[in-house]
Amino acid sequence: MCHVASVNKGRTKCHVLLKKGPFVDAHLLKKVDAAVDGKEKKPIKTWSRRSTILPDFIGLTIAVHNGRQHVPVYVNENMVGHKLGEFAHTRTYKGHAADKKSKR
Repeated sequence: MCHVASVNKGRTKCHVLLKKGPFVDAHLLKKVDAAVDGKEKKPIKTWSRRSTILPDFIGLTIAVHNGRQHVPVYVNENMVGHKLGEFAHTRTYKGHAADKKSKR
């Protein structure tokens, strides 16, 4: 699972993850456990973009807040280990402005 190779003070992120473990907000874990036990299909609404995706989240839809609205994120096995905020973009890119001089 540790394929991240960015260096921070001589250590890799992988080393720190193995030492401390993944971070997940407690209120989000409670909601996920309730959804798994109850087999609910309704999206779980959360503002916790910093929480790490765990294998328990696979198959659930989590509505992650992007600052304006909640973006539904369907979790699959490729997302495990990433943060929820990575899948709910906060900025909209509308492209660069066209070059007006070259059109003449």
